[in-house]
Amino acid sequence: MDIVSLGEIILDMFGSETGKDFFSVSAFIPVAGGAPANVAVAAARLGAKSAFIGKAGEDPFGRRLEKVLISYGVDTRGMRFDKKYRTTLNFMTLPDANRTEMLFYRNPGADMLLERAELDKELLAGTAIFHFGSVSLAVEPSRGATLEAARLARAAGATVSFDVNYRPALWDSELHAKAEITAALALTDIVKVNEAELVLLSGTEEHEKGCRKIADNGPALCVATLGPRGSAWGTHLGAGTAPGFTVEAVDATGCGDAFMAALLVRILPHRGTLARMDVAMLQRNLRWANAAGALTARKKGVMNALPTSPEVDELAGSA
Repeated sequence: MDIVSLGEIILDMFGSETGKDFFSVSAFIPVAGGAPANVAVAAARLGAKSAFIGKAGEDPFGRRLEKVLISYGVDTRGMRFDKKYRTTLNFMTLPDANRTEMLFYRNPGADMLLERAELDKELLAGTAIFHFGSVSLAVEPSRGATLEAARLARAAGATVSFDVNYRPALWDSELHAKAEITAALALTDIVKVNEAELVLLSGTEEHEKGCRKIADNGPALCVATLGPRGSAWGTHLGAGTAPGFTVEAVDATGCGDAFMAALLVRILPHRGTLARMDVAMLQRNLRWANAAGALTARKKGVMNALPTSPEVDELAGSA
């Protein structure tokens, strides 16, 4: 397997109109979601062999999500289904094309209840890259299962990728979130943050300086997504930026997931040299990932908006 992604798979309930908040939106449209699930689909769309590990409810929504992943070519043998607790719902509105409001219904949701004993160890032992996010770190037992999966994959030789994807409403405090996220960095080779997460973890708004500071906590590479301005990066050896792309944005939801998957697909053949990847190659890989993220913003929704490799090649040019 090229990429195995672990974490939440949920049903996103998208507001039917852009420019409306929870008080004014007229309807909600169900769409498959969850950042790690999005990464698995994005990787498959870009030509990689991907699999997903996570838990949904043994209910029509959970089985619907499984079918959606299968339809995109994602291996779902690592999915588990809880007979007691239901699939999480996340109601979302788009006050504007670049801002999302979220309201989670999970008290608890099945995605929070994945246990160590339910991990597909064969998948973890056979993947080149293992990817996870911080949502599953917020509570037990999913926190323990996530960290155990990262350890197992890393011990088997996988490159470990971590998208911070901090959702304050899902944690009991910012202090707790920062502590758990920082601890997870020790198991990580690649970490992705947005601008707010960069400040949370590094204490600075300076993109390159912040990325280098985070990389000093363990990862070989830290990347920060900057929206239409592209991305910044930092390693133990240096730091820099990669320019973004301008598109007509309809919905920025999932752009970071597309970026993450594209970066992982690009480094897949070179993952053994990640710590010493030359700047020119890193810039090309980030430019390609920036293009994938930008293309995702052109459509409402996430999985249906994720681009294919030819589409990314066309926008990125010779990257």
